[in-house]
Amino acid sequence: MKNPIVAPSILSADFADMQTGLGRIRDSGADWIHMDVMDGHFVPPISFGAKMVSDVRKRTALPLDVHLMVEEPDKMIPDFAAAGADIITFHAEACIHMHRTIQSIHSLGKAAGISVVPSTPVSAIAEILPFVDLVLVMTVNPGYGGQELLEFCLRKVEALQALRDSLKLGFRISIDGGVSEAALSSIAEARPDVLVIGSAFFEAEDPATFVGTVRDAFGARLVC
Repeated sequence: MKNPIVAPSILSADFADMQTGLGRIRDSGADWIHMDVMDGHFVPPISFGAKMVSDVRKRTALPLDVHLMVEEPDKMIPDFAAAGADIITFHAEACIHMHRTIQSIHSLGKAAGISVVPSTPVSAIAEILPFVDLVLVMTVNPGYGGQELLEFCLRKVEALQALRDSLKLGFRISIDGGVSEAALSSIAEARPDVLVIGSAFFEAEDPATFVGTVRDAFGARLVC
């Protein structure tokens, strides 16, 4: 089992001191920066727009994993691509023409991701799996940090792995929500490729130690 990609979510950082938050990510040895864009419609809160992505892009070389929790994502994709996103993920529930949206993201030179909320089955996105670079499984109901992981969602990770293997595809599988030290054993058993971590990362006394604990959990699972 390879180490998972660790992607701290800046939604849990102090927006008035983002420089410190980015420094914590850099010094922790994390791999990506996850950016949750929320429009107040698809999910209740409003977070930030393309300017935040642009400002963060100027301050880090880490890949920016931009998660559009928005209605009508097609209207926003060009702005986030221009702002410096490396991966742009939209929600299946917010998009009728998923294949066309994926094509749009790829045409802008970006990796394309699709996300599903806890109530959406893997079967809803099965037809477009050959075209995506990332599948983001929400392991909480999206919109708010600090929730507990919904373990039934981990079954989607296993279903996606089976489809990936049978179709000989290369997309990564990410989980987002409730990734905490207490949940690591169950998560490591499911073997996602990417872990989006918000409050558990930013509330950790030493983020580097926390990232090490995450990786150790996956290594211990490999030994078992």
